[in-house]
Formats: sequence, C-alpha cells, structure tokens
Amino acid sequence: MKYKSVFDIIGPVMIGPSSSHTAGAARIGRVARSLFGREPKWATISFYGSFAKTYKGHGTDVAMVGGLLDFDTYDERIIKAIEIAKNSGMKIKFIEEEAITDHPNTARVLIGDDKGEQELVGISIGGGKIEIIELNGFELKLSGHHPAILVVHNDRHGAIAAVSNILANEEINIGHMEVSRKEKGKMALMTIEVDHNIGDHVITQLEQLPNVLQVTKIVD
Repeated sequence: MKYKSVFDIIGPVMIGPSSSHTAGAARIGRVARSLFGREPKWATISFYGSFAKTYKGHGTDVAMVGGLLDFDTYDERIIKAIEIAKNSGMKIKFIEEEAITDHPNTARVLIGDDKGEQELVGISIGGGKIEIIELNGFELKLSGHHPAILVVHNDRHGAIAAVSNILANEEINIGHMEVSRKEKGKMALMTIEVDHNIGDHVITQLEQLPNVLQVTKIVD
C-alpha cells in the first residue's frame, strides 16, 4: 500500500480510540447526513464484519450517530452523540449483521423522516479514510474527502456531456467521475469529485438540464 502523506499512516485528529472504527464511522455518518440534506428523524444502522463484532468497544456506534448529527471527527460531542440524538427526537436502531461483505469495516445506513428516506453503504478503509460504495441501490465510489456532486438523471444520450460542458465552462476540474445505472435507459447516477467547492449557481444550471432529475453537492 502506498501512502501520500504521514497523515495517511497516523490518521486524522479525532475522538478515539480507532481511526478506522471511530473516525471512519463518523465520516460515513456525516456523508450520509450531507447527502440527505438535513438531520434525519430516524436511523437504522447495520454493522458488518469487524464493525459488527467491535462497534460498542470502539465507539463505532457513537461515531456514526455523531456523523449523522454533523459532528466532525474531532468534535468532543461525539462521545455523547447517541444521548444528544435521542434528546433531539431521533430514533436509532443498531443491527449486528452476520452476512460476509467484501470489506470487514462495512456499514449500511438507512435514514429518513416524514419527507423521505435514504440508504447508503460505506466502508472504512483505514486511517480515517472512507468510501461510499452504494447509494439508494446505485453502485458508486465516493471518498467523502473531496468536494463532489451527485447527479441523478435519465439514462439518455448526451446527459453526461451536458453536465461536463457546464463544469468546463465554469472552469471546474473533474478529479474523478463514475456513472452507475440500475437498468439501461432508466435512471442513472453520476458521481463527480472536483478540485474545489461548487457554487450554487452551477448547481442551478445543472438542475435545469434536460434529463437531470436531482443534483446534490458535498462540500469539502
């Protein structure tokens, strides 16, 4: 494994005890909150593999809920995140799954309120780094460490080019891009990581494109 910096080895500034089980979990929860766009009223969190076996001792449960409350990895409130969430009216359920997953530190996060719900699968790959690998049934690869936009669109000719053209006109450089679809010609998802945060005026342009159904941004 290659490391880009010493921080990839020692991990981020965080509330302990484990970068993969605590900081990673907090970041998965926070990305879920960011994509949902608001604080959920309820959350069902399923842990797999190592997460399922050690989540209580390593604080994975409180870290995940802390992320859903929009707490960063170093926020001391994470320690009391479950209590804070329950006091705010959030209903929380944890499930220890026995199914074998491709990665040992895997969590499925189902959150919602009276306006809608969202299902996300994330993995903690070490050093506080994460990947979101599934969103509402779409496969994707989202690190959560870079600004990004997620574009839900009809799977039609020219949809990807239209989005790329707007980003190019706004001088926004694409660092990573993937497209996922459940079925040919139906709904699809573009996951685009960029070099800097995208302004709301760009989001508005994207939302007005033909075949674009929804645009969500993640800020750095």
